[in-house]
Amino acid sequence: MADQTRMILNHYNITSPFPLEWPAEKDESDVSDGETTAKLHPGLQAASHSRAASHSRAASHSNIRRSKSRYSVLERSGTDRRSLVPGSEKTRDGIENLVQRDEADPLGGTDSVVRVLKHKGLPVEDDPRLRNRFLLSSTTFAPSLFLSQVHSDTPTIALLQGLEYLSRSIDQKSASLKVLVESNFERFVRAKSTIDDVYTEMRNQGADAEPDKNRTHSRHASRNSTHFRNSSGQGIPTPRRASYKPLINDKKKHALTKESEYSVQGIKAPLIEVAVKAEELWGPALGGRDKENVLRMVLESVETHQGLLQLNTEISHAIKRKDYDNLVKEYTKARKYADEARSIADRAMHNSSQLTEGQVHQLVMTGRMWLEVEEQIDGFKRDIWRNLTSVQANLAMSTDRSHRDDHVALISVLLELGVEDNPIWVWLLSRYDYLKNKINSTFERSRVEIEVLRRRIALADKPSLFAAAIHLSSPARPNLLERLKHLDTGPVLEMWDLIIHAMNNLLSMQGGVLGEVVDFWEKAQSFIDGKAQRVLPTGFDGNSRKHHRLSVDGVRDLQSGAVELVEILREHMFSFFADPPIEDVSLLFSPLPSDDPKTPRSATLSPLSRPDHRFQHDPLSPPPPSPKKGEAWEEFAFWPPYANSLSGVHYLGKLLALLGTAASEMALIRPLATGGTTVEKLKMLLSAARERSARAICASWSTDAETCKVLEDWTHDIDSREYTRMPSHFAAFEIFVLSGTQKILYISDAAVTRRGSADVISPPPNKLLQMVRSQFVTSLYKTLSGMVENAERPVNSDQNPWTTERDSVAGCRVGRTSVDSSRNTIDASNRNLRMLLTLSNLKALRTTIVPSLISQFETDFSVKLTDESKTIHDVLSQIDTRLFQSYTRPLADKLSALVHAGISSPAWIPTSARPTEVRPYVYEALLLLVYVHTEVSSTAEPLTMPILSHLLEQLSTALLEAFRTRSRYSLPALMQATLDVEFVAQTLSQYTTDAASKTQSQIYVELDRGTDNSARLKLQSELPEMRATLKRLREGTRNEFACFKRPKAAVGR
Repeated sequence: MADQTRMILNHYNITSPFPLEWPAEKDESDVSDGETTAKLHPGLQAASHSRAASHSRAASHSNIRRSKSRYSVLERSGTDRRSLVPGSEKTRDGIENLVQRDEADPLGGTDSVVRVLKHKGLPVEDDPRLRNRFLLSSTTFAPSLFLSQVHSDTPTIALLQGLEYLSRSIDQKSASLKVLVESNFERFVRAKSTIDDVYTEMRNQGADAEPDKNRTHSRHASRNSTHFRNSSGQGIPTPRRASYKPLINDKKKHALTKESEYSVQGIKAPLIEVAVKAEELWGPALGGRDKENVLRMVLESVETHQGLLQLNTEISHAIKRKDYDNLVKEYTKARKYADEARSIADRAMHNSSQLTEGQVHQLVMTGRMWLEVEEQIDGFKRDIWRNLTSVQANLAMSTDRSHRDDHVALISVLLELGVEDNPIWVWLLSRYDYLKNKINSTFERSRVEIEVLRRRIALADKPSLFAAAIHLSSPARPNLLERLKHLDTGPVLEMWDLIIHAMNNLLSMQGGVLGEVVDFWEKAQSFIDGKAQRVLPTGFDGNSRKHHRLSVDGVRDLQSGAVELVEILREHMFSFFADPPIEDVSLLFSPLPSDDPKTPRSATLSPLSRPDHRFQHDPLSPPPPSPKKGEAWEEFAFWPPYANSLSGVHYLGKLLALLGTAASEMALIRPLATGGTTVEKLKMLLSAARERSARAICASWSTDAETCKVLEDWTHDIDSREYTRMPSHFAAFEIFVLSGTQKILYISDAAVTRRGSADVISPPPNKLLQMVRSQFVTSLYKTLSGMVENAERPVNSDQNPWTTERDSVAGCRVGRTSVDSSRNTIDASNRNLRMLLTLSNLKALRTTIVPSLISQFETDFSVKLTDESKTIHDVLSQIDTRLFQSYTRPLADKLSALVHAGISSPAWIPTSARPTEVRPYVYEALLLLVYVHTEVSSTAEPLTMPILSHLLEQLSTALLEAFRTRSRYSLPALMQATLDVEFVAQTLSQYTTDAASKTQSQIYVELDRGTDNSARLKLQSELPEMRATLKRLREGTRNEFACFKRPKAAVGR
């Protein structure tokens, strides 16, 4: 491109390819032929007239001067009057400045001034005006500038020697000129006198006598008189025009005046007629013979040099077919032909010999061939350069090895053809620029799209508690795909997918920008080590071998460029995790790059493969910023609004694994691994991303723990009907969050497969572990508090916001079907059932689930929760006792009321001397316990034993307290009391505890205290009969109280 620009500047004699105004000197110096002739020096007028006469035949039929384009003054045609010396131009006063493109140092220092200036970095090839200021033959030569640039480092002694050399050169030229003038001076004078006399005689011949007729001709008169070379012509007259033009008189016929057309008017018309007739008669014959000779010579030359003439066509076909091998082969042939022609011309010049006709034809054909070949090759080189700088698209989008090595083929072609610039360096530099722009554009566009989606979610309604519970229970789903599909709401999962997709575009080693960066450095390292150059050609005569080596500065720049690319990626990732959400989303309205070949689709701003309707907004109404509600997620740009901890740990685990893998790969790049602070910055990036992710997860975890209370759907667990699905759902939720948090804190899923990976993943700090530890314990407390709230709060209360949606979304819960719904669902409006199921759930938590969760936490995070475990166990025990008392206290109070009412009743004392029945209050109390047994065993069977045992203890205590209200017991009353107590004790013998037995013993002590010795003795004699009565009563109530006789496994509380 630089060569072409320089050719254009030299051709049109301008200084800039894009001038802002028309050069004023062109208007002054470029004029028509007639005007130029009028302005020429008298000594040059004859040459002008001769040149005008050469065009007389072409202008014989028209006297109208053909107009020329104004821009023709810029062109250098073969008929231009300018000097043929390259680089010549006219100044504003019309004086030509005849200078060559280069000349030797006038001080004798070097044979090329231009070469010295180019070595110093001055653009003398591109700027002719600047070059002329350094050339001695130029009128614009500047001595001070010449000395300051060309001889800036020349010592004083050398300058003095150069001065002597210049003086001798001037003396030699002056002496030669003086000798020439002295030896020919008399001849000049005589020739000038003769010319003036002849001219005066011809001019005055036939003219009328004038007063100054005899005046001697002088130079002043000659200078002021009309000269035929100064007159403007009237055009070549036709025969008709010449024959009818009247003459002044015969005397003036041969006068050298304008009226007689300077003595040629008389013979002009006959000569024209003769010329016309001769052309008509002999023109075809002579022209045909000439053509025959020319064609014969051309045919012989074509047959002799047939291969030379076909080169241009072969090269054109090779370019169209992209047959690079054949192209290089044919171009090499063309070079050999050109070298051969050049050697012929050099030998002829060296030997001062004439070229033969065949050699002339060979030189002409070779020159024309070489001109056309060079024109094609130059255009082809421009296309190859353009393809080389845009070959990045193939590297980004193609996994085919042939496409990924396209740059090697292009570099090889350029090296074979020969170029000034190093194609290896050009490709590496263009690759670096491409990757730098792609990193910035891809990240900025992705961040804007993520923010737009985040704002859209934030402006929507917050999911209800019960709808959130559906997603919190998703870890309990057996199918993995279903589990991941229901981790969170659709918009939240959509944003997570967009984030993962965007980060993959940047950090993935397969198809991501980081993979391209690593591939770029590997190729650059291969060129630096010289391994890639082994398959590259060295060009014609080894001229391209110089491009096989990268300079030290070039290697340093490549290393700095690789470090800069990694640093840009690191800064973008750090900004994404550490910075709050962005405010400016105007990039969303900037147009995406077109499908121009220079901009491959892989470098588009959008991480999506095609325009997404989600991000198409009116520029006049951009997405409004999300409202500030004080939510924890408002400070995180990477966290979707209202997202739960399940989707957070799942997707952030993927994101941190991707980031950890990317950091390990980046640290392996040699300039980073051998030194610098970039590796430490990569560690800081991972630490910052991990800390911000853990904070976001803990905040969401805390919110989800409060929401976990709605996991209770009051449905029996399929495997264990004594529990609801709440414990298993909560356990699955906690396990999922703990496992995901462990992966985030330790970045354990980062793929480190390459040998020698740098250790950029550090263990989590204790502060972070303590934060997660505290949040784990808090989540247990909040969940237990929610369970108590579920058990104690009425389901139909207006204070439960999720109860109104329960029926509409119940079918969406895990494991619910229309078949088992009626069988497993209990009546949640019954407080006793809620209490029993909650107690059963707490038992499962205390005995199995919570210890398992604590053990997993200790294993995952390598810490011991000794104090926390004890505290959690105490809290569970307190909650269990609280709920147990909440359920049994009303029953115990009712039993106590029945016992006190029955014993304190006057009808309690038997009227007969030997009672045969237990009192009705005993049956009422036992029937109440039968109801309790039925309720507990059908709801939470493992609680039957502890609840009935506790109620037996309370019943025994009530009996003791009631019997204490009476001061004296007669024998019938003593027998009645003994019968009541023994009937209760034997009926509920399966639920007897040490406390109940002790209370019963105290009852007998209390009865014994209220009777006398005679009654005691008589009671001993009545015991056999009482046993028979008691047995009869037991047999009579076998069916009523059969539930108490059913064998049960003793379950202690």
